[in-house]
Amino acid sequence: MKGAVVACLAAIVLYLPTVRYGFVQDDRAIIASNPAAHSIVAALRAFDDPYWPPESGAGLYRPATILSYAVDWTLSGGSSGWLHLMNALWHGLATLLVVLVLTRWFSPVAAAALGLVFAWHPVHVEGVASLVGRAELLAAVGIFAAVLAARRGWWVSAVACAALAMLSKEHGIIAGVAILLDYWLQGSEGRRYPIWLWIGLAGVTIGFLVAWFAIGRAGASDVAAVFIGRGGAGRLAVALPAITRAAGLLIWPGSLSVDYGPQVIPARTSFSVAAAFGAALVIAVPVLVVWCRRRAPAVSFTLALGAMSYLPTSNLLFPSGVVLAERNLYLAVAFAAALAAMAFEFITSRWGARPALAVVVVVALAAGARSFARLPAWRDNRSQLLTQLAEHPESYRAHRSAAAVLAGLRDTAGARREYRTADSLFAGDPHLDAAHALYVIGLGDTTAAKALIVRSRTALPNEPIAMRAQFLLELARGDRRGALAVADSAQTRYPWERTWYLMYSQ
Repeated sequence: MKGAVVACLAAIVLYLPTVRYGFVQDDRAIIASNPAAHSIVAALRAFDDPYWPPESGAGLYRPATILSYAVDWTLSGGSSGWLHLMNALWHGLATLLVVLVLTRWFSPVAAAALGLVFAWHPVHVEGVASLVGRAELLAAVGIFAAVLAARRGWWVSAVACAALAMLSKEHGIIAGVAILLDYWLQGSEGRRYPIWLWIGLAGVTIGFLVAWFAIGRAGASDVAAVFIGRGGAGRLAVALPAITRAAGLLIWPGSLSVDYGPQVIPARTSFSVAAAFGAALVIAVPVLVVWCRRRAPAVSFTLALGAMSYLPTSNLLFPSGVVLAERNLYLAVAFAAALAAMAFEFITSRWGARPALAVVVVVALAAGARSFARLPAWRDNRSQLLTQLAEHPESYRAHRSAAAVLAGLRDTAGARREYRTADSLFAGDPHLDAAHALYVIGLGDTTAAKALIVRSRTALPNEPIAMRAQFLLELARGDRRGALAVADSAQTRYPWERTWYLMYSQ
């Protein structure tokens, strides 16, 4: 237990500098500008609302996460520093639970070692330093708490924690499977779980699925630009290398990135060596889970848990909104931590405790130093963009963001240069084309705007910014009837756009 507490405190201390950070990227839409996240009453009233604001079209359903923001907002008066502190505390609690769950298979010292690795793993920085990463933290707390509660015979608590995981983020739906997996690994020596526990877990799982399909399903239609227009083979040509990259980040998180879209992960259209490695990993994971059941149950548990949590955004079964995101690897880090604990016990058995402790200290300190150095990337939008441009100039989305910033600063030459750079890196993003078209219309370049609008709406016929750009283009050409036709179509599909079109129509 002492090792778990030490790991918990280490996790919290590492992220204390984030209390000086603000709202970054999606934090603004989900928290700062969202009335449901500003009071407990509003959050409860919005329990049947999507996670994302309607105008985003992204949907999803995470009411417990929104409620947690509302509690923090009420207590702090909307202080971003307080919300960051609470993220650190939730990460500390998740670390504590990870150690308590995995202690069954390791010595107390090895369990403490894995706790430190989990607490300070650099992949966690996005999930903890980003306020919207709260969803990952709450889901992890719910899943591990549900497993622990089931082990101890707290059946009602197990079901309640599973419900918390599901209502925090979609992959929390694996909570019941995690309990079943843990029960399977116990074998005949473990406690028998009552049938009504499984009935309760099935009930909350079905209830969540019904709510998600009724409320949050819109998010399923939001796919990353690199997958637009691709079939299954084309999707796998990108998804499988992303799996290889994800596995590498767990073991050697040297090159982290805010964005893993083209060309941070190349937008290949055919099979590659990286894809072959990814396919091998997909086959190896279930084999290892079964093979390690008796030999290394901690590996079976953490590997299965990490794979199941990553699957919804892996793009193996269907395209998702991201190619790869470090926050989606939060639970998978438990696998890397379990490997560290196994290495500790192996070194101890061969060469004694001192060399093993020395290795653990070096690994933990290296991980902590890498994480600490990574924190400033999430200080604010400016720091994030500059970090991404410096570390991954091949990221087309970084140049797209830079173009938007320069456009706002009225640096026409710089904005056009960044738009051209983004397009040269990846020319298949209809959202980029739409934003570029809207910008050049403001400069009076209707010829360039027309080509960009055609390309955007060919790839994605109802791209909302492209429709705005086409509306303005028709007005600029004096075709008011054509402009109003575009406006009618856009307002029918996106009712929240009505005010914008009314303003420009007049």
